[in-house]
Amino acid sequence: MNKKLKNYLLGPAFESFLSSFSAILIGLLFGFLILFISHPSQALPGFMTILLGGFTGGAKGLGDVLYFATPLILTGLSVGFAFKTGLFNIGAPGQFVLGSYFAVYVGIKFTSIPPSIHWIVAIAAGMVGGALWGAIPGLLKAYRNVHEVIASIMMNYIGIYLVNMLVKGDSAIFDTLRNQSRTPSKGAIIPKMGLDNLYGNSSVNGGIFVALIAVVVIYIVLNKTTFGYELKACGHNREASRYAGINEKKSIVMSMIISGALAGLGGALLLLAGAGKHLEVIDVLPAEGFNGIPVALLGMSNPIGILLAALFIAYINQGGFYLQLYNFVPEIITIITASIVYFSAFALVFRRLIENKRKKHSGDNRPNVNGEAEIADKSGEEEKI
Repeated sequence: MNKKLKNYLLGPAFESFLSSFSAILIGLLFGFLILFISHPSQALPGFMTILLGGFTGGAKGLGDVLYFATPLILTGLSVGFAFKTGLFNIGAPGQFVLGSYFAVYVGIKFTSIPPSIHWIVAIAAGMVGGALWGAIPGLLKAYRNVHEVIASIMMNYIGIYLVNMLVKGDSAIFDTLRNQSRTPSKGAIIPKMGLDNLYGNSSVNGGIFVALIAVVVIYIVLNKTTFGYELKACGHNREASRYAGINEKKSIVMSMIISGALAGLGGALLLLAGAGKHLEVIDVLPAEGFNGIPVALLGMSNPIGILLAALFIAYINQGGFYLQLYNFVPEIITIITASIVYFSAFALVFRRLIENKRKKHSGDNRPNVNGEAEIADKSGEEEKI
């Protein structure tokens, strides 16, 4: 066997892939069981429709997969970035909502901005909104040792009610007939960037490119910069980081700011897509924010893995749209997706089992190819989960 291939198969990257794949496979089998119990004669064709995913709808279906995956990529990055730095940002839904509001506000009120850059400014505003909302739990964690899970959960509900109040209190933004925000000006809508020629009448737009850029940037920050190393080191051991001269308070706050900015960017991309999405004045947190947690778990908090996980979740959801053709109620795809999400939480467990089996087979008890930093990184993630 080729030496490079052997090293890859024995390395942590392949273990991560295999553990996530195992979680997906078990979740899909569980979903098939649900289909079989619900409607035995249509279970197999219905299951095949799910597996075909976006391909069922042709080019439009694939375009819609990219559209639905875009906010999931950003919220997954938000949660995954916090995981990598030793924090559990469960406040992505609130940061997502604040980012949406900031983007819509700029998109509706700042009409004097040239149309060519209006959407860029609105997206940047969304990042600022998410960053500000993420900074609050970060400050509480750094200076008062308030657990970020408790603080971010509270900020979720404060955020949704605050945005409801701000939207309803501004007639320029609030559409009273539909109980939702008005549509941003045309210049604030993210352009298609030629994707309409590839994917027909789908909702995909240039936001997917923004999401891909975010994946690359976060990957570089975490793995190729001193700043990213300091954030991860501080998250895993604050005392050791302090001894090494790292400002742990600053690192915690910066980690939550970046995590919040990513979630806010996801909200901006969704609301500025021109696909009919608006800020609805309801007491419900956006599902895209919470879905970032399973996406990050399934992607093992790796930016590339998060990208693939978000595309997968959007893919099977798009396939589930066609289950009604086989006399299944539309809600059944939600049950199937939830089962996959549930088993994705065991991805780290599968990874540890695979790693232990490999070491037992090879008789190698040394740290993996990434050394002690990788072990610390995994243990930090497992502890937070």
